[in-house]
Amino acid sequence: MSGEKEEKLEKIRVRIAPAPTGLFHIGTARTALFNYLFAKKHQGKFILRIEDTDKERSKLEFEKDILQGLKYLGIEMDEKLYRQSERSDIYEKYIKKLLEQDNAYHCFCLKEELEAQKQEQLSRGKPPKYNGKCRNLSKKEIKENLKQEKSFVIRFKTPNEKIIFNDLIRGHVEFDSNLIGDIVIAKNLSTPLYNLAVVIDDFEMKISHIIRGEDHISNTPKQILLQRALGFPELKYAHLPLILGPDRTKLSKRHGATAVSEYQKQGYLAEALINFIALLGWNPGTEKEIFSMRALIKEFSLERVQKGGAVFNAKRLDWLNGFYIRQKSPEKLTELCIPYLLEAELLAPIERQKEIIKGLHELPFKTTGYKILETEEIINFDFLKKIVSIYQERLKKLSEISELTDFFFKDKLEYDKELLRWKEMSDDEIKNSLKKSEEIISKINTQDFNKENLKNILMAEAEIIGDRGKLLWPLRAALSGKKASATPFEIAEILGKQKTLKRLGQAKEIVSRK
Repeated sequence: MSGEKEEKLEKIRVRIAPAPTGLFHIGTARTALFNYLFAKKHQGKFILRIEDTDKERSKLEFEKDILQGLKYLGIEMDEKLYRQSERSDIYEKYIKKLLEQDNAYHCFCLKEELEAQKQEQLSRGKPPKYNGKCRNLSKKEIKENLKQEKSFVIRFKTPNEKIIFNDLIRGHVEFDSNLIGDIVIAKNLSTPLYNLAVVIDDFEMKISHIIRGEDHISNTPKQILLQRALGFPELKYAHLPLILGPDRTKLSKRHGATAVSEYQKQGYLAEALINFIALLGWNPGTEKEIFSMRALIKEFSLERVQKGGAVFNAKRLDWLNGFYIRQKSPEKLTELCIPYLLEAELLAPIERQKEIIKGLHELPFKTTGYKILETEEIINFDFLKKIVSIYQERLKKLSEISELTDFFFKDKLEYDKELLRWKEMSDDEIKNSLKKSEEIISKINTQDFNKENLKNILMAEAEIIGDRGKLLWPLRAALSGKKASATPFEIAEILGKQKTLKRLGQAKEIVSRK
């Protein structure tokens, strides 16, 4: 495709135009990213236009979600935010022009008539399209109908011709306008429907390229015909492949989370999500898998966008997120994790003990202390950093931190005694193992109570026993109350000598229960 190679000579202006009728979807985010990368690579402009003419379904909360999602992903618009609802005067001018030039007409057909016509066509195996009943009404008939205040829509006089365009991803595309019929383009003189509003807005905003999902490809011939009727230049089109679920059907809620805000809430880092969605339908032509935004801008090309659907692999996203989590400094990762500990009500900032932060994108109070809600113990940021750091290698998403580390914020752990059992150990053997750990740990000075020293002493004893699990498994389970956790040495260092011994005592009580 030579088209894109010539585009560096043009002034590139692209846009996304989401409707604020639902949460910011991962598919819209992918479209936004591809537009953004294309614009930045060619020193162009990326524009956001909110298509909010559907007053019943459009909600300000959804507009805010779109803006917040783009901000979270680091996709910045280059101009002010445009809203279709604020542009009715512009639309009216062009609708009148189409009517005056006889490229559009008033249609007074009732909904019932149109539905009957549609069903009749379908019964004959024909694709439904308007039969043109109002196409040739006289000016007198139109005037009389308007005087009687009959309800109407405005239809476009679709010319009988083939529409051919070169899709920058799919190549040669051809449509027969005969199959389209006279489409409705406006509810009245100031309220255009989607296809006309898009055409007018793209012209007014000097958009050069339309990069959007392939579900819009059927709209492209309609928009090209409207561009020609209005004397607008034709744009360049690129239709992205659909994002598919693991079963290769269109990605939907039944496959899991679909809104960007849901991924953010679950603790996916923006850089991981950007990296992941960039590879949904695009490949760099190499084995490289890790891309920063800067690298994506440098390497992105529409030529490498695939035609077939892109399968959403949640395990791949988890792997990428884990990779980016491991790249964070312990300080930054702790900042990112604290809101989840607050939301789980394991702790609270000491100056607002009863108020738990709800917005997970808000940064916590790094410089203040925190109160463990169950024990009322006051801890600081450095203590939390120790806890988070031992799980940095294990985290796949930030939201996991609460479940992985909740035992640090509890006074007493409750679990089944089977958790303490290593292989076929008897209850007496478990008790003796816990007592042995108690004896060893009791003799270690407080100033020497660190993971390195604990590991050296306990491992040496475990080697004498022969089966290291007989000493270390009951110890680790007693300290964490979990089947899987960080090492007992790491946990004990953070708990401290006193709490470590207390938990071993609690474990012995659990084993003694019948």
